[in-house]
Amino acid sequence: MEKSRRVQRLAFSLLFGLCLPCCLTQTTPTSGAATTAPAPSPSPRPQTERLKVRLAGYPRKHNEGRVELFHKGEWGTICDDDFSIANANVLCRQLGFVSATGWTHSAKYGNGQGKIWLDNVLCNGGEKSIEACRSRGWGNSDCTHDEDAGVVCKDERIPGFMDSNVIDNHMDVNKVEEVRLRSVVGTAKKKLPITEGVVEVKYKGGWAQICDLGWTIKNTRVVCGMLGFPLERKVNKNFYKLYLERQKNYFHVHSVQCTGTEVHLAACPLEFNKPNGTFSCEGGMAAVVSCMPGPLFMPSGGSKKKPKTSNNVRLKGGAKLGEGRVEVLKDNEWGTVCDDRWNLPSASVVCRELGFGSAKEAITGARMGQGMGPIYMNEVKCLGQEKSIWNCPFKNITSEDCKHAEDAAVRCNVPHMGHENAVRLTGGRTRYEGRVEVLRSDSNGTQSWGLICGETWNTREATVACRQLGLGYANQGLQETWYWDSSNVTDMVLSGVKCTGDEMSLSQCQHHKTVSCQKAAAKFAAGVICSETASDLVLNAPMVQQTVYIEDRPLHLLYCSAEEDCLSKSAAKANWPYGHRRLLRFSSQIHNIGRADFKPKAGRHSWVWHACHGHYHSMNIFTHYDLLNSNGTKVAEGHKASFCLEDTDCQEGVSKRYECANFGDQGITVGCWDLYRHDIDCQWIDITDVKPGNYILQIVINPDHEVAESDFSNNAMKCNCKYDGHRIWLHNCHTGDAFSEEAERRFEKYPGQLNNQIS
Repeated sequence: MEKSRRVQRLAFSLLFGLCLPCCLTQTTPTSGAATTAPAPSPSPRPQTERLKVRLAGYPRKHNEGRVELFHKGEWGTICDDDFSIANANVLCRQLGFVSATGWTHSAKYGNGQGKIWLDNVLCNGGEKSIEACRSRGWGNSDCTHDEDAGVVCKDERIPGFMDSNVIDNHMDVNKVEEVRLRSVVGTAKKKLPITEGVVEVKYKGGWAQICDLGWTIKNTRVVCGMLGFPLERKVNKNFYKLYLERQKNYFHVHSVQCTGTEVHLAACPLEFNKPNGTFSCEGGMAAVVSCMPGPLFMPSGGSKKKPKTSNNVRLKGGAKLGEGRVEVLKDNEWGTVCDDRWNLPSASVVCRELGFGSAKEAITGARMGQGMGPIYMNEVKCLGQEKSIWNCPFKNITSEDCKHAEDAAVRCNVPHMGHENAVRLTGGRTRYEGRVEVLRSDSNGTQSWGLICGETWNTREATVACRQLGLGYANQGLQETWYWDSSNVTDMVLSGVKCTGDEMSLSQCQHHKTVSCQKAAAKFAAGVICSETASDLVLNAPMVQQTVYIEDRPLHLLYCSAEEDCLSKSAAKANWPYGHRRLLRFSSQIHNIGRADFKPKAGRHSWVWHACHGHYHSMNIFTHYDLLNSNGTKVAEGHKASFCLEDTDCQEGVSKRYECANFGDQGITVGCWDLYRHDIDCQWIDITDVKPGNYILQIVINPDHEVAESDFSNNAMKCNCKYDGHRIWLHNCHTGDAFSEEAERRFEKYPGQLNNQIS
């Protein structure tokens, strides 16, 4: 009995000890920290600025590592004293993961550097930021870096979370905050991008020069790279010397010694002007550089010798120019790169190879979406000067090494083009939406804002507008903006705008030479709703190939399908209910590999109930199924309304969110897929009237671009098809962007069509 009471007292004291910190006031001391009481550490930053958190160290994956915090312009660590799973949960959520699965002590991921920012941290687990938890206060610690804490996060991202798991360049950016080129040639000042000029660094609210004594081409390479240019070129110093002798220069930096592989000037050894030293550059002058822009940024009619960009590396899934998931071409098929040991030198090689500058960020953990094809490279180890990522050492992939959740991505430095200054949004509820207004100049050079006619305005045009504004993807392109407050701008200055979706600005799209707008009232002006994330649907091509077969289905079982218009036109003349239709059947598994859930554009109030199938349709046309002959003529077709969009299954660690039953929400979650089995209604093409021969089967998801996606190039899938009148074979099934251009040309001899209309 006595033993039982002792156990009870011990349990009570433990429980009391655990609960007490939550109940006491903020100034109550805890054991082990008598000299300085743990207290909430109010952030000196404005409330709008979030605390930056990152994972560092080695060996680690994208979802685990040493915790580092950015405070007062400096990265530092957290001590493992009193660390708990509750602390880890708060930190993992700040990093964009749903929760923590564990934490580490004693510098498991290596010793950090700099400050130990927090010690004796005590969270209850529900805080939005680690700075809201109790601690000894910022910078108050009795630890060494041998006690640096780490976390292991559950590898499931918070939907729509934007902060990437970024591999930063460890450098003191306060040394050189900003760098620019100042052109001294009058004509060059008006043209963007500026590719040649005096190198200047931001200093005390103004601009200062760099002394060019000991300046090398390696320094020039670094400056060009951080300004968005892949290559450097020689400059005529004599021309600038005459000009600079007449100028008053202030030299803030006296010596630069880059190796040429750095991604920022601040990463190079620099010698600054001493407070009491001389401001002159005796025997030298201000550093001048000249850069070669990539093909996308070449002025028309410029240099005859244009740099080539790679045709076996590309970026996919990025919201802005120069960013995306890294994909490489091998044996005529595109695949991805695993993020193990992914770093800035390797990312910079990719960026320069594609005609951009050095890498601004190397991104891990499939933060630009997951690929679908093979994974070709692992542990890429570029030095930074290679011409191609294929020239860098890397390991080949085995099936257990990597998954697409570890696809590497980059964000490259791109030249400043000023496109964002020629367009604006007005009247929206947030900065991401509004009526689109463009800046136009008349014959006298007078500039004014005008509206764009909304008649031909759609998703592609809206995509270009959002990209030009730096606001990501187009969630919607609006042909009417009557519910927004009108500004004093009422004139339509553009009409008939048609974009491919790849342009950098609306000025590069086609439009009417003279404005022609049927509905010229301001409420019919073009508008957009932009988003930093978007979905990306892609078909599982091998599944189509594996599940195809022919069924001769009796007409008396097809009344419902006829109502849904899922049979060819000749079915109307059949002798119902006698006879049958020949159906080409297959399963289609549609994955969402983007960064936002795919949801119907129409709200549930407008969904249509179909008594025949017993559920609501949320989209009029979701997929086109076409059988085409060798010259591209359609010989048979099918189409599929979204019977219902739901999560049939998900990858490991991702939870289903959408289910059609009981008028449930419809959509496809990121990391999930919707499976339309071969044996459900309308999952077919009616080939009753098709003669034996060789054909191409084409499937297109979201064909009218009704719902925004980050990438429409992978919405189409094609297969070679052989039909002998009794049996059917599919081979070479692939999505539209999976093969090289050369392989695609061999696959078909006609221009493929992405719509369901016969021209």
